[in-house]
Amino acid sequence: MKPIGTKNLIASQPVIRRFIPSLITVFTLACLLAAGGFGMWLRPFLPAYDLSPDSKDAVKLAMSLVATMAALLLGLLVNSAKTLYDTARAQVLQMASKFALLDRLLAIYGLQAADERNQLHALIEESIRRIWPDDVNLQAQSEPKNEMSDAFYVAVLKLEAHDDTQRALQAQAASLTLEIAEVRSLMQAESITNTARPILNVVVLWLMMMFLGSSLIAPPNATANSALIASALCASGAIFLILEMNNPFDGFGRISSEPMLNVLRQFGPA
Repeated sequence: MKPIGTKNLIASQPVIRRFIPSLITVFTLACLLAAGGFGMWLRPFLPAYDLSPDSKDAVKLAMSLVATMAALLLGLLVNSAKTLYDTARAQVLQMASKFALLDRLLAIYGLQAADERNQLHALIEESIRRIWPDDVNLQAQSEPKNEMSDAFYVAVLKLEAHDDTQRALQAQAASLTLEIAEVRSLMQAESITNTARPILNVVVLWLMMMFLGSSLIAPPNATANSALIASALCASGAIFLILEMNNPFDGFGRISSEPMLNVLRQFGPA
């Protein structure tokens, strides 16, 4: 027996995950602004020779090196996250098109495949529910997802073919079922966030060092302070994009379930 409130807790988990990138971004922005503010606070206590032109040039050189390295790593992380997002979107479109084609093959097969088409409909619903658990309002299935997929594949293999046309349709349907299963397995394997957390942490640490060093030598005026704040916002925005694209089915810019839902809407009579 499930504890009271377990269902609500499970249902709220996707919503909570959706806000994690925003929380991390706000924390990163706070760290960068804190580093810059600490440098501004520390600046009046530095001896005069520490703020000489030679010292400022040395700090600028060191900070430019840190900024270049941080920019390179940020670029690599953004490119990796964008590749993951585009791959997931292509997989969704590919799976939707294969489901639609599989339904048409079973429809052409004839009334003998009516039960298999109903199973396919349930399998598509299960796929949508598994990928977008908080995006759709579909009834839960009691049958485990792997058993449902396996049962459909066996049902396709057991179709009775009475002529060459039906045998060809059955072979193509079985092949498409395996391809869909392969895409589903690949999406499940790639669902683990591939952002290198240590690299992201190091980038944030480098950015904090850069803001600390820059605020130490920056002139105490509104223009310099505004430039540091704008830079902190831009850097935090890059972190936000990385985290969002590494969660293609959970974030605010998550991949739409509309292609799969369209397949369900286009189901003809069995």
